[in-house]
Amino acid sequence: MAVPEKLGFGIVGCGMIADFHGMAVNAMKGGRLVCVHDVIPASAGRVGAEFGVPSYTDLDEFLKHPGLDIVTIATPSGAHMEPALKALKAGKHLAVEKPLEVTLERCDRIIAAAKKARRKVAGIFPSRFGGSMLAVKKAVDAGRLGSPSLGIALIPWYRTQAYYDSGGWRGTWKLDGGGALMNQSIHTIDLLQWLMGPVVQLSAYAGLLAHKRIEVEDVAAAALRFKSGALGSIVGTTAAYPGTARRVELYGDKGSIVIVDTDIVSWEFDGKLASDKAVLRKYGPKKGPAHGAADPRAISFEGHQLQFENLVESIRKGTPLLVDAAEARKSVEVILAVYASALGGRPVSFPLKKTPRRRPFGK
Repeated sequence: MAVPEKLGFGIVGCGMIADFHGMAVNAMKGGRLVCVHDVIPASAGRVGAEFGVPSYTDLDEFLKHPGLDIVTIATPSGAHMEPALKALKAGKHLAVEKPLEVTLERCDRIIAAAKKARRKVAGIFPSRFGGSMLAVKKAVDAGRLGSPSLGIALIPWYRTQAYYDSGGWRGTWKLDGGGALMNQSIHTIDLLQWLMGPVVQLSAYAGLLAHKRIEVEDVAAAALRFKSGALGSIVGTTAAYPGTARRVELYGDKGSIVIVDTDIVSWEFDGKLASDKAVLRKYGPKKGPAHGAADPRAISFEGHQLQFENLVESIRKGTPLLVDAAEARKSVEVILAVYASALGGRPVSFPLKKTPRRRPFGK
């Protein structure tokens, strides 16, 4: 069957992030938005009207919409699996917002269903698609750090109590899957493990220190050991007023790279290349707000656009996705290991065999 000139996208879940999905599809090459779905009629109607497409409250009817090829999942985190499985059974490809799901078992059911249906599932991690991160990845893969020694992810963000009170699912294990790490810090954690390689062991602390009426952490700190032998740390919070830019720091015996938000603020190597000055001119420090540090809407849709274009290209050409479901699962496993260590009071080794038992961090 011939692939149409533009593949039809449909959005499931019409909360805040759906607007970014819609803008990304409208701006992309090779795709068009054809319909949206939400179980809440007002939410479905709002996004449908905004983008001029039909809206549905019945998922089965949505999946029958003519010309629907790709479904983007933008429901609360712990409600990704059910529409994903239905969409795969209906023969649709998927792009699933982070996290892929909130337990390893639910992640694995999506991965298995995609394999059975022979359909693509992209895990949405737009931070990987920024030009500065691609330049960093290229340098790391070329061995410019030398022997890796230390990798750090720091996410000192802020969310008000009103943010958590605004949705009944926020700050719950079942639907949010966790707190500052699973919801806000996951993009930076994904970058750290993508750049430094697999984590083999960690030890962590976490707590609920500044917010009320939620089950999950608003601050966490973990010490890591990577497969390479390098050490590292993850520190993430939503209790750092007023919220400042995230940092990823990479060190080795031949070089170091520091990224603040998306800007490369340090690019130092024992062996210089002629291209280094161009990298810093293009991706070096710029003044501007820290994306998402205090306002979850203060992000760009460009990374989503590039990722949706990668999915379309993968479908057309049969090439591998840059971030498939198995890749998206990795950051979930790291975060669940942090929770297991913090709640169990012990180091945790990889791979995790199952999702650890979770209990409220609150007093």
